[in-house]
Amino acid sequence: MRPAIAKTLAREKQFAQGVRDGSIAGQGGARFTDVINIGIGGSDLGPVMATLALAPYHDGPRCHFLSNVDGAHAYDILKKFDPKTTLVIVASKMFTTTETMTNARTVLGWLRDGVGPDIGAHLAAVSTALELTSKMGIAESSVFGFADWVGGRYSFWGPVGLPFMLAVGPENFRSFLAGAAAMDRHFQTAEPRQNLPMLMAFVGVWHRNFCGYPSRAVLPYEQRLPRLPAYLQQLDMESNGKCVSKDGAPLAHASGPVVWGGQGTNGQHAFYQLLHLGMDVIRAEFLIAAESHEPKLSHHHALLKANCLAQSEALMLGRSQKQAMEIAANLGYGGQEQTRQTAQRSFPGNRPSITLAYPKLTPFVLGQIIALYEHRVFVEGVIWGFNSFDQWGVELGKELSNALLPMVQGSDCTSKDASTRGLLKKLTAQDARQGHEFGHFPVVKCNPRCW
Repeated sequence: MRPAIAKTLAREKQFAQGVRDGSIAGQGGARFTDVINIGIGGSDLGPVMATLALAPYHDGPRCHFLSNVDGAHAYDILKKFDPKTTLVIVASKMFTTTETMTNARTVLGWLRDGVGPDIGAHLAAVSTALELTSKMGIAESSVFGFADWVGGRYSFWGPVGLPFMLAVGPENFRSFLAGAAAMDRHFQTAEPRQNLPMLMAFVGVWHRNFCGYPSRAVLPYEQRLPRLPAYLQQLDMESNGKCVSKDGAPLAHASGPVVWGGQGTNGQHAFYQLLHLGMDVIRAEFLIAAESHEPKLSHHHALLKANCLAQSEALMLGRSQKQAMEIAANLGYGGQEQTRQTAQRSFPGNRPSITLAYPKLTPFVLGQIIALYEHRVFVEGVIWGFNSFDQWGVELGKELSNALLPMVQGSDCTSKDASTRGLLKKLTAQDARQGHEFGHFPVVKCNPRCW
C-alpha cells in the first residue's frame, strides 16, 4: 500500500504548491484566491474541522465547504465569490453521491456563467471514478483517488484533506500526519495501562455498559474546534452505532453512545445545567490547551482554563447539602425557604469526565487527537464484537431517498405507507396553496409505535 499512498501524497503536494504559488491558475491565468470543496459526510467534516482548527497556520487560498443539498447553502456560498478566482474541488469516491453531484452541477453552472464554457482549469476532484470525472471536464492530473478499503470517515488523512493542505501548506499537512503517526506508534507499542486509546476505550465501555450512561458530550475549550464534536459524532456513531455482531447475532449489550457537544465556555450558558443537575448522567470529555496562539491575550486563556477545570471539578465533587445550606443562610433565607433554596443549590456530583490536556493546538497535536479518537473507537468496537469500519445503516436512507424523489416531484405514491403519503400530499405545491384550510400549524409526523 505504501508506494501508492506516497505517490498520491506527492501529487497532492505538487498540486497544492502550484495553486498556492500561482503556477496552477484559473482560466486566463487568474490566481486562485478561494477554494470551494463540495462533499458530504467524510468528504466534508474532516477538512472543515481541521481548516477551522488551524486558522493560525493559514497562508494559502481561503477554503469554503459546500455540503448540504439545501439550495440555501450553495446560494449563500456562491454569492460571495468571483468565479474567475475560484477553484472547485468535487469530493466523492464513486462520483455518484446524490447531494454532492447535485451541488456540483449547480456550482459548475455558476462557473460557466462567470468564466465561460471552458472551466476545466477551475476544477479538481477527489475520486476514483476517472471516467465520470473526465465527463465533468476535470483533467486526470487534477484527480486524486484513494483505495476502496478507505472508509469516508477515515479518508481525511489522504486526498480528502486536499483543501486543508491548500489552506495550511504541504509542510503543515505533513506535520499533521506525523502527529497521527506518533499516536499510531504509541497505540501499537504502549502497555495497556499507559496506552491512551485503550484507556479511553476501557473508560467508554465502563460508562456505557456497566454504568448505563448512553450519552457522551465532547466539550472543546478551544474556539477553533467548533466542528470537532460533529466530526467525532460521525466517527463514533457511524462506526459503532450497531446492534448486530460480526457473526450476525443480535448484541446482548449496549454499544455506541450518542455523541454530541459544543464549545466551552459558550456551552456553560446553554446546556451545562443538564450536565450538572439533569436526571440522566452524561459523561463529559473536555479538551484544553496549556497555551493559546494569542500571547497578547493570555488573560483570556487563563480564564478559559479556569472555566474548564472548574466544570470538571463541579461534575466530580458537586455541592453538598451542608454547603448549600450555608449559602442559603448567608443569603438571609430561613425556615421553609432555606430548605427549598438548599435543595435547589445542591449538586449530586460523581458525574464522570475526561480532560484531554495538550500543549498547544498545532498541526502535530491535531493529528494526535484525531488518531487517538480513531483508535479509541476501534478498541471499543473490538470489545463490543463488531466491525467498526462498515456502515450498513447509512445505505437504507439513500435507497429510500432515491425512490421518493420522483414522488416528491409528482409521480404516483400509492405504494408508500399512509404516513409518508400524507406528508407527500402536504408538501406538494397544490396542497401548500390549500394550507390555509388547516391554519399555519406545522405538520407533525407520529410513528404509530410511539402511541
